[in-house]
Amino acid sequence: MLEDRSLAASADPWPTAYPSGYAVVDVETTGLSRDDRIISAAVYRLDARGEVEDHWYTLVNPQRDPGPVWIHGLTSDQLAGAPLFADIAEEFGERLRDRVLVAHNAVFDWSMIAREYARAERTAPVRQRLCTIALSKELGLPLPNHKLESLAAHFGVVQRRAHHALDDARVLAEAFRPSLRAAAGGGVRLPLLECRPLTEWVDGAARIGRQATGSSMPNGAYRASGWRPSRKRPACPYPNPGRYEEGKPLKQGMRVAFSGDTSVERELLEDRAFEAGLHIATSVSRLTSLLVTNDPDSGTSKTTKARAYGTPVVDEAAFGQLLQDVAPADGTA
Repeated sequence: MLEDRSLAASADPWPTAYPSGYAVVDVETTGLSRDDRIISAAVYRLDARGEVEDHWYTLVNPQRDPGPVWIHGLTSDQLAGAPLFADIAEEFGERLRDRVLVAHNAVFDWSMIAREYARAERTAPVRQRLCTIALSKELGLPLPNHKLESLAAHFGVVQRRAHHALDDARVLAEAFRPSLRAAAGGGVRLPLLECRPLTEWVDGAARIGRQATGSSMPNGAYRASGWRPSRKRPACPYPNPGRYEEGKPLKQGMRVAFSGDTSVERELLEDRAFEAGLHIATSVSRLTSLLVTNDPDSGTSKTTKARAYGTPVVDEAAFGQLLQDVAPADGTA
């Protein structure tokens, strides 16, 4: 008699703290900047153990040039009759509601989704996200790089149409299931991050509602990244303990620099780091303990200096995890 593996799997112990459902998401866009638009979106809804419940896909009219057609294959003619994002926002939201948003490089997908909802004067009904890149790092998967195709190959998932939202979401859902089970079996804490929805979109600039103390903006709103005056904080009261070491916690007094776009507003990230006892560095030097960037190959002055000095580099998802358990400075309780 053949064993019913689905029933056997359901009988295995499962971490009670794990989420009750997931929405595996992929979006194709006109480009990578904050002013670019979503042109297609796909969602695979999964239950608590990663089993597929259903899937959904739509084209979206970006009301502009579709961008790199040679990558996503969607032309202006194909998108002309597609619904606007505002027209599909409610249905999209129902696919996300009460679930953890799962994506490969989730910081990008979430930021694009949040901006589209802000433009439509709505709020995305999702409060947590999980990046499969961060999860693969937590699991220590022996991947040559962090591309989706490498994660798929590791689990024997066949990709049929790369850069097609529906197929990318399918591939990710099939690779996420064994990743989730490996995490559950090993007692690994999932790298969940909070999704902070944008609350306003004016002249192409996003603002995020106040989430922490210390904002100097009216109505408690944070300015969009890149166009804000520097805000002088009190000096960090702790001495610099040196560089961050992989596998160890951050320690109060460490000098942390940020580079590039982030899904959580930069000023908010800096506030969280400061409140944890870290020193916010405006540049990278030999004394910098850690550089946080989602694009370490961008070639910015900070990433270039980090490579030259051997400064440790982590992405936003990993930094969010590290912020949850910052060690006290030497000599403090």
